[in-house]
Amino acid sequence: MTTLHFDDLSIGLAWRSASTTVTEADIIGFARDFDPQPFHTDPAAAASHRLFRGLAASGWHTAALTMRLIATGTTAIAGGIIGNGIDELRWPRPVRPGDILSVTSEVTELRPPEPGRGVGWARIRNTTTNQNGEVVQTMIANLSIPRRPQD
Repeated sequence: MTTLHFDDLSIGLAWRSASTTVTEADIIGFARDFDPQPFHTDPAAAASHRLFRGLAASGWHTAALTMRLIATGTTAIAGGIIGNGIDELRWPRPVRPGDILSVTSEVTELRPPEPGRGVGWARIRNTTTNQNGEVVQTMIANLSIPRRPQD
């Protein structure tokens, strides 16, 4: 596993996560607990929905899957993913049963630590795509990332 400290980051640095397959049961189960709307919980009702025209994962489910892929990937942020907020969260395309999702993370902005502080700030654009390369979510996260410890 690669662990990234603030000192390892540069604008444009990017990495990709592993992938996960989304099942109908996953979509319905998450929605029943957290977003109980018929186009997420009932395939028959979803089929007649004028926008989705079929079962679609909740955007919050997509966000949770994205977080899991980022947190369990082969590239880790030192000290964990400590968020200071999200500037943008968009779902341009629905996630469907059978979709295989992966995430590309890219550093878009860096702010070095203030004097005497061992933590810098980074803006990371996370783009979640399906098996066809279609974007299903974009998220711009602001993270606190520690510097590499000095010997």
